[in-house]
Amino acid sequence: MNTRITPKNKGTKQLFQNGLLEKLTRTHAAVPITLFIIIGIGLLSYGIYQQLITVVPALMLFLAGLLSFTLIEYLVHRFVFHMEPDTSLKKDIAYKFHGVHHEYPKDKSRLAMPPVLSILLSSILFLAFLYIMGNIAYGFFPGFIVGYAAYLIVHYIVHAYRPPKNFFRILWVHHGIHHYKRNDKAFGVSSPLWDYIFRSMP
Repeated sequence: MNTRITPKNKGTKQLFQNGLLEKLTRTHAAVPITLFIIIGIGLLSYGIYQQLITVVPALMLFLAGLLSFTLIEYLVHRFVFHMEPDTSLKKDIAYKFHGVHHEYPKDKSRLAMPPVLSILLSSILFLAFLYIMGNIAYGFFPGFIVGYAAYLIVHYIVHAYRPPKNFFRILWVHHGIHHYKRNDKAFGVSSPLWDYIFRSMP
């Protein structure tokens, strides 16, 4: 999806003729943000309260999960959302997953993955982490999904508000370059860290 899409700063686009499917592609970012912060804090508290994990390791694992999410965010954005589709079907899927966001970057209803899909994917991920990690997943996974919530907060604010006159302006500029100048660079949204490490800084 590295083919250039000219951004339109107003409007939206219908992706599906079916009304229910179309509705499922839209959400206000506050819905998944709230869900994942509650789920993250709930799982962390449950793990500590049930003595499945102790406090200090839980907090360290939480930070590790948070950092891990920033890496996954970068990799998915760069290699999945910006894959080069070689068939019309792949092109259609790539557009519906991410291309529409590049064409209508100010469409606030499409700045977050819809809750139904988010909850399904996060449930699968939690079960996978629990299977692989055992009880330490109660520290790691909450950090991972709170990382996702933090990403959604940054992504929403960057697209919905004007840039501030402080340190956070860096994130506005970084993501703005990705949308308006170089969609083959600046893949980190919540942090430019991995763009520095993997040399995709603009």
